[in-house]
Amino acid sequence: MGPYRHVVVGYDGTPESGLAVRWAAQEARVRRVPLTVCHAWRWPYPSDFVDYDGLTIVKRMGQHVLRHGARIAEEHTPGVRVRELLLDGPASSALLREADGAVIVIGSHEHRELPVGSSVLQLPARSRSPVVVVRSGAPGDGRAVVGVDGSAGSGAVLEFAFEEAALRDWRVHAVYGCWAPSGAPYGDIAAFADKAELERTCGARLQQAVGPWTARYPQVKVHASVVMDEPRRSLLEAARGADLLVMGDRGVRGLRMQALGTTTLSMLQLAPCTVAVVHIASAS
Repeated sequence: MGPYRHVVVGYDGTPESGLAVRWAAQEARVRRVPLTVCHAWRWPYPSDFVDYDGLTIVKRMGQHVLRHGARIAEEHTPGVRVRELLLDGPASSALLREADGAVIVIGSHEHRELPVGSSVLQLPARSRSPVVVVRSGAPGDGRAVVGVDGSAGSGAVLEFAFEEAALRDWRVHAVYGCWAPSGAPYGDIAAFADKAELERTCGARLQQAVGPWTARYPQVKVHASVVMDEPRRSLLEAARGADLLVMGDRGVRGLRMQALGTTTLSMLQLAPCTVAVVHIASAS
Protein backbone atom coordinates (compact mmCIF):
# COMPACT_ATOMS: atom_id res chain seq x y z
CA MET A 1 0.00 0.00 0.00
CA GLY A 2 0.97 3.65 -0.33
CA PRO A 3 3.55 5.21 2.00
CA TYR A 4 0.96 7.04 4.08
CA ARG A 5 1.67 7.17 7.80
CA HIS A 6 -1.54 8.85 8.88
CA VAL A 7 -4.77 10.49 7.73
CA VAL A 8 -5.30 14.20 8.40
CA VAL A 9 -8.78 15.75 8.39
CA GLY A 10 -9.85 19.34 8.83
CA TYR A 11 -12.89 20.01 11.02
CA ASP A 12 -14.60 23.38 11.49
CA GLY A 13 -17.91 22.39 13.06
CA THR A 14 -19.94 22.43 9.84
CA PRO A 15 -21.99 19.42 8.68
CA GLU A 16 -19.72 19.15 5.62
CA SER A 17 -16.62 18.81 7.77
CA GLY A 18 -18.42 16.25 9.94
CA LEU A 19 -18.87 14.09 6.84
CA ALA A 20 -15.18 14.55 6.10
CA VAL A 21 -14.28 13.32 9.60
CA ARG A 22 -16.37 10.17 9.11
CA TRP A 23 -14.77 9.49 5.72
CA ALA A 24 -11.30 10.11 7.15
CA ALA A 25 -11.92 7.81 10.11
CA GLN A 26 -12.90 5.01 7.75
CA GLU A 27 -9.81 5.74 5.65
CA ALA A 28 -7.61 5.48 8.73
CA ARG A 29 -9.28 2.19 9.67
CA VAL A 30 -8.76 0.49 6.30
CA ARG A 31 -5.18 1.77 6.06
CA ARG A 32 -4.49 0.86 9.71
CA VAL A 33 -2.93 4.23 10.46
CA PRO A 34 -3.72 6.95 13.04
CA LEU A 35 -6.16 9.77 12.35
CA THR A 36 -5.29 13.39 13.09
CA VAL A 37 -8.32 15.67 13.50
CA CYS A 38 -7.29 19.30 12.99
CA HIS A 39 -9.04 22.57 13.68
CA ALA A 40 -7.49 25.87 12.59
CA TRP A 41 -8.42 28.94 14.62
CA ARG A 42 -7.61 32.57 13.93
CA TRP A 43 -7.95 35.85 15.79
CA PRO A 44 -10.56 37.56 13.59
CA TYR A 45 -9.25 41.12 13.99
CA PRO A 46 -6.07 42.93 12.89
CA SER A 47 -2.99 42.20 14.98
CA ASP A 48 -3.00 45.78 16.29
CA PHE A 49 -6.25 44.98 18.10
CA VAL A 50 -5.32 41.82 19.99
CA ASP A 51 -7.09 41.45 23.30
CA TYR A 52 -5.46 38.66 25.28
CA ASP A 53 -8.58 37.81 27.27
CA GLY A 54 -10.49 37.60 24.00
CA LEU A 55 -7.68 35.57 22.45
CA THR A 56 -7.98 33.01 25.25
CA ILE A 57 -11.72 32.75 24.68
CA VAL A 58 -11.35 32.30 20.90
CA LYS A 59 -8.70 29.62 21.39
CA ARG A 60 -10.86 27.83 23.97
CA MET A 61 -13.75 27.84 21.48
CA GLY A 62 -11.42 26.28 18.91
CA GLN A 63 -10.49 23.55 21.38
CA HIS A 64 -14.18 22.84 21.96
CA VAL A 65 -14.80 22.52 18.21
CA LEU A 66 -11.77 20.23 17.88
CA ARG A 67 -12.94 17.95 20.70
CA HIS A 68 -16.33 17.64 19.01
CA GLY A 69 -14.68 16.61 15.73
CA ALA A 70 -12.53 14.00 17.46
CA ARG A 71 -15.60 12.61 19.20
CA ILE A 72 -17.32 12.15 15.83
CA ALA A 73 -14.38 10.06 14.65
CA GLU A 74 -14.24 8.00 17.84
CA GLU A 75 -17.95 7.23 17.76
CA HIS A 76 -18.06 6.52 14.03
CA THR A 77 -15.03 4.23 13.88
CA PRO A 78 -14.15 2.74 17.28
CA GLY A 79 -10.64 1.41 17.54
CA VAL A 80 -9.00 4.04 15.33
CA ARG A 81 -6.32 5.99 17.18
CA VAL A 82 -7.41 9.64 17.10
CA ARG A 83 -5.11 12.57 17.73
CA GLU A 84 -6.39 16.12 18.24
CA LEU A 85 -4.40 19.03 16.84
CA LEU A 86 -5.30 22.69 17.30
CA LEU A 87 -3.60 24.85 14.67
CA ASP A 88 -3.21 28.60 14.31
CA GLY A 89 -3.70 30.34 10.98
CA PRO A 90 -5.55 29.86 7.69
CA ALA A 91 -6.99 26.36 7.40
CA SER A 92 -5.24 25.40 4.16
CA SER A 93 -1.81 26.53 5.34
CA ALA A 94 -2.29 24.86 8.72
CA LEU A 95 -3.26 21.53 7.16
CA LEU A 96 -0.35 21.67 4.74
CA ARG A 97 2.04 21.83 7.68
CA GLU A 98 0.73 18.39 8.74
CA ALA A 99 0.57 16.90 5.24
CA ASP A 100 3.86 15.01 5.06
CA GLY A 101 3.17 11.31 4.61
CA ALA A 102 -0.58 11.84 4.94
CA VAL A 103 -3.84 11.52 3.08
CA ILE A 104 -5.58 14.87 3.63
CA VAL A 105 -9.38 14.95 3.91
CA ILE A 106 -11.64 18.02 3.88
CA GLY A 107 -15.33 18.72 3.43
CA SER A 108 -16.89 20.35 0.39
CA HIS A 109 -19.33 23.20 0.03
CA GLU A 110 -21.84 21.53 -2.20
CA HIS A 111 -22.00 22.68 -5.82
CA ARG A 112 -21.43 26.35 -5.13
CA GLU A 113 -18.96 28.56 -6.93
CA LEU A 114 -15.76 28.21 -4.95
CA PRO A 115 -13.92 31.38 -3.95
CA VAL A 116 -10.25 31.62 -4.89
CA GLY A 117 -9.15 31.28 -1.25
CA SER A 118 -11.28 28.20 -0.55
CA SER A 119 -9.47 25.26 1.06
CA VAL A 120 -11.15 23.05 -1.55
CA LEU A 121 -9.01 24.82 -4.17
CA GLN A 122 -5.99 25.82 -2.11
CA LEU A 123 -5.14 22.40 -0.67
CA PRO A 124 -5.21 20.35 -3.90
CA ALA A 125 -3.26 23.11 -5.65
CA ARG A 126 -0.49 23.28 -3.04
CA SER A 127 -0.29 19.80 -1.52
CA ARG A 128 2.09 17.05 -2.57
CA SER A 129 -0.07 14.58 -0.65
CA PRO A 130 -3.42 13.30 -1.95
CA VAL A 131 -6.34 15.55 -0.99
CA VAL A 132 -9.81 14.03 -0.67
CA VAL A 133 -12.76 16.43 -0.91
CA VAL A 134 -15.79 14.69 0.61
CA ARG A 135 -19.26 15.22 -0.82
CA SER A 136 -22.53 14.51 0.91
CA GLY A 137 -25.01 12.03 -0.50
CA ALA A 138 -25.97 8.39 -0.35
CA PRO A 139 -23.26 5.71 -0.53
CA GLY A 140 -22.21 4.93 -4.08
CA ASP A 141 -22.30 1.74 -6.09
CA GLY A 142 -18.83 0.54 -5.09
CA ARG A 143 -16.80 2.22 -7.84
CA ALA A 144 -13.69 4.35 -7.88
CA VAL A 145 -13.67 6.29 -11.15
CA VAL A 146 -10.25 7.45 -12.31
CA GLY A 147 -9.43 9.92 -15.05
CA VAL A 148 -6.58 8.79 -17.32
CA ASP A 149 -4.96 11.03 -19.92
CA GLY A 150 -1.95 9.00 -20.99
CA SER A 151 0.54 11.35 -19.35
CA ALA A 152 3.47 10.13 -17.27
CA GLY A 153 1.65 11.30 -14.16
CA SER A 154 -1.26 8.93 -14.73
CA GLY A 155 0.62 6.24 -12.80
CA ALA A 156 0.33 8.07 -9.47
CA VAL A 157 -3.38 8.68 -10.06
CA LEU A 158 -4.06 5.06 -10.99
CA GLU A 159 -2.05 3.81 -8.03
CA PHE A 160 -4.21 5.77 -5.60
CA ALA A 161 -7.44 4.65 -7.29
CA PHE A 162 -6.48 0.97 -7.28
CA GLU A 163 -5.23 1.16 -3.71
CA GLU A 164 -8.51 2.68 -2.51
CA ALA A 165 -10.48 0.07 -4.43
CA ALA A 166 -8.45 -2.75 -2.91
CA LEU A 167 -8.81 -1.37 0.61
CA ARG A 168 -12.56 -0.79 0.33
CA ASP A 169 -13.56 -3.70 -1.93
CA TRP A 170 -14.57 -1.39 -4.78
CA ARG A 171 -14.33 -1.73 -8.56
CA VAL A 172 -12.24 0.63 -10.69
CA HIS A 173 -13.67 2.42 -13.71
CA ALA A 174 -10.81 3.99 -15.71
CA VAL A 175 -12.02 6.68 -18.12
CA TYR A 176 -10.11 8.20 -21.02
CA GLY A 177 -12.04 11.18 -22.39
CA CYS A 178 -10.79 11.98 -25.89
CA TRP A 179 -12.14 14.70 -28.12
CA ALA A 180 -9.21 16.84 -29.32
CA PRO A 181 -5.97 16.39 -31.28
CA SER A 182 -4.07 16.26 -27.98
CA GLY A 183 -5.79 12.92 -27.37
CA ALA A 184 -3.66 11.34 -30.07
CA PRO A 185 0.07 10.80 -29.65
CA TYR A 186 1.94 14.05 -30.13
CA GLY A 187 -1.24 15.80 -31.20
CA ASP A 188 -1.45 13.82 -34.44
CA ILE A 189 -4.04 15.72 -36.48
CA ALA A 190 -4.35 12.87 -38.99
CA ALA A 191 -5.34 10.47 -36.21
CA PHE A 192 -7.88 12.97 -34.92
CA ALA A 193 -9.45 13.16 -38.37
CA ASP A 194 -10.12 9.41 -38.24
CA LYS A 195 -12.32 8.92 -35.16
CA ALA A 196 -12.09 5.14 -35.27
CA GLU A 197 -8.29 5.28 -35.41
CA LEU A 198 -8.22 7.84 -32.61
CA GLU A 199 -10.41 5.63 -30.45
CA ARG A 200 -8.14 2.62 -31.08
CA THR A 201 -5.04 4.69 -30.29
CA CYS A 202 -6.50 6.05 -27.08
CA GLY A 203 -7.76 2.61 -26.11
CA ALA A 204 -4.26 1.21 -26.48
CA ARG A 205 -2.82 4.01 -24.35
CA LEU A 206 -5.48 3.41 -21.72
CA GLN A 207 -4.78 -0.33 -21.56
CA GLN A 208 -1.04 0.36 -21.37
CA ALA A 209 -1.60 2.73 -18.44
CA VAL A 210 -3.97 0.42 -16.56
CA GLY A 211 -2.11 -2.84 -17.20
CA PRO A 212 0.55 -2.60 -14.46
CA TRP A 213 -2.08 -1.84 -11.82
CA THR A 214 -4.38 -4.70 -12.78
CA ALA A 215 -1.34 -6.96 -12.40
CA ARG A 216 -0.49 -5.51 -8.99
CA TYR A 217 -4.10 -5.65 -7.75
CA PRO A 218 -5.58 -8.75 -9.41
CA GLN A 219 -8.43 -8.81 -6.88
CA VAL A 220 -9.78 -5.48 -8.13
CA LYS A 221 -12.35 -5.65 -10.92
CA VAL A 222 -11.63 -3.11 -13.66
CA HIS A 223 -13.64 -1.54 -16.44
CA ALA A 224 -11.68 0.68 -18.84
CA SER A 225 -13.51 2.89 -21.32
CA VAL A 226 -12.56 5.42 -23.97
CA VAL A 227 -15.24 8.08 -24.30
CA MET A 228 -15.20 10.23 -27.43
CA ASP A 229 -16.12 13.39 -25.59
CA GLU A 230 -14.33 16.09 -23.65
CA PRO A 231 -12.85 14.81 -20.37
CA ARG A 232 -15.06 16.96 -18.17
CA ARG A 233 -18.31 15.57 -19.58
CA SER A 234 -16.88 12.04 -19.71
CA LEU A 235 -15.91 12.11 -16.04
CA LEU A 236 -19.10 13.78 -14.84
CA GLU A 237 -21.15 11.06 -16.49
CA ALA A 238 -18.93 8.24 -15.22
CA ALA A 239 -18.93 9.63 -11.67
CA ARG A 240 -22.70 9.46 -11.29
CA GLY A 241 -23.39 6.93 -8.55
CA ALA A 242 -19.69 6.34 -7.83
CA ASP A 243 -18.06 6.45 -4.40
CA LEU A 244 -14.91 8.27 -5.49
CA LEU A 245 -13.48 10.16 -8.45
CA VAL A 246 -9.67 10.25 -8.61
CA MET A 247 -7.92 12.98 -10.60
CA GLY A 248 -4.41 14.30 -11.11
CA ASP A 249 -3.77 17.87 -10.10
CA ARG A 250 -2.66 18.73 -13.65
CA GLY A 251 -3.58 17.25 -16.99
CA VAL A 252 -1.51 16.11 -19.95
CA ARG A 253 -0.99 19.70 -21.04
CA GLY A 254 -0.60 21.09 -17.52
CA LEU A 255 2.19 23.60 -16.99
CA ARG A 256 4.52 23.71 -14.02
CA MET A 257 3.17 27.10 -13.01
CA GLN A 258 -0.42 25.86 -13.39
CA ALA A 259 -1.62 24.81 -9.93
CA LEU A 260 -4.66 22.80 -11.04
CA GLY A 261 -5.78 21.59 -14.44
CA THR A 262 -9.05 22.91 -15.83
CA THR A 263 -10.74 19.49 -15.71
CA THR A 264 -9.72 19.02 -12.08
CA LEU A 265 -11.04 22.47 -11.19
CA SER A 266 -14.35 21.57 -12.83
CA MET A 267 -14.59 18.28 -10.95
CA LEU A 268 -13.94 19.96 -7.60
CA GLN A 269 -16.98 22.14 -8.21
CA LEU A 270 -19.30 19.86 -10.17
CA ALA A 271 -18.55 16.20 -9.46
CA PRO A 272 -21.50 14.33 -7.91
CA CYS A 273 -19.26 12.26 -5.63
CA THR A 274 -16.21 12.57 -3.39
CA VAL A 275 -13.10 13.69 -5.31
CA ALA A 276 -9.47 12.75 -4.63
CA VAL A 277 -6.77 14.94 -6.20
CA VAL A 278 -3.34 13.31 -6.51
CA HIS A 279 -0.19 15.36 -7.01
CA ILE A 280 1.67 14.76 -10.27
CA ALA A 281 5.38 15.45 -9.91
CA SER A 282 6.90 17.79 -12.48
CA ALA A 283 9.41 16.29 -14.83
CA SER A 284 12.97 17.12 -13.85
